[in-house]
Amino acid sequence: MRYVIIGAGAVGGTIGGRLSDAGHDVVLVARGPHAEALREHGLRLELPGRDLELSIPVATGPQDLAPRADDVLVLAVKTQDTAAALDTWTDWGDGLPVVCAQNGVENERLALRRFAAVYGMCVWLPSQHMEPGVVRAPGAPLTGILHLGRYPAGTDGTARRIAADLESSGFAAPVGDAVMAWKYAKLLSNLGNAVEAVCGTAEGAPVEELDAAARAEGEAVLDASGIAYVSVQEQARVRGDRVELQPVKGEKRGGGSSWQSLMRGTGSIEADHLNGEIVLLGRTAGIPTPVNEELRRTANRFARERRRPGELTDAELARLRAVVASAAAR
Repeated sequence: MRYVIIGAGAVGGTIGGRLSDAGHDVVLVARGPHAEALREHGLRLELPGRDLELSIPVATGPQDLAPRADDVLVLAVKTQDTAAALDTWTDWGDGLPVVCAQNGVENERLALRRFAAVYGMCVWLPSQHMEPGVVRAPGAPLTGILHLGRYPAGTDGTARRIAADLESSGFAAPVGDAVMAWKYAKLLSNLGNAVEAVCGTAEGAPVEELDAAARAEGEAVLDASGIAYVSVQEQARVRGDRVELQPVKGEKRGGGSSWQSLMRGTGSIEADHLNGEIVLLGRTAGIPTPVNEELRRTANRFARERRRPGELTDAELARLRAVVASAAAR
């Protein structure tokens, strides 16, 4: 198999880098200064206790490659960029396996409209991409845990082959019939991404209260919708002590994917497909989700205005406090 990593940022760069270092065939797809740095200097993958300097083929799109029958497309862009990325690669034919190595639960549906063989991947992979050509992954002893399965359900030989390659590259890669139950569980934990992104270290921000209230809304909506998700206890049992955050170059990890988007000033953020997914399901089920609605709106405003984490106005901070107080009173 040749792994074409579409979006070689934090998650994609780590998966592609570790696969390549283990001897697997990989192409990194990137754009702009990151693509230029990868081509000129290679990928520097920083791990606890060591750096990998990897020379991996780089493409900016399908025009730079000749398709192969053994290609696997690994989609690792943010959900807001998924449709455009998929449209770019549809001319390669709809029979190639597409692995959605992304947060949220919308990517698989988008992919299945365009490709016949779609695989969900639940990504437990602490990683960071803050400068061109460099990706940092502080997880150890394993780099991450990547649950894998066919979408909407089931497993097959392709899933098991991909998992075997990942297992040989520093990951745990359990294959199961119900990967989306893992992804919905991850969605619940990712509701706090917007909290981390907008609150940062702002004094007086109700971070813990927002986290708890957003998750409570999420669980209520999933339960009312009959959507299965893996329990916190089962997640902790599977994770155990296999992926623990360790300092890299003496530094702790800065923040998650949404925090990194604001720090890099990308102009977009994934809140519509994390908190916004709960808002959508809540509206469908007739359940109010005011905390997730406010987090979605605030995170999008931060991204549009290219504000950094924690740069809350007094009015925004007051609204967040008010929505938490209202949720507590219900």
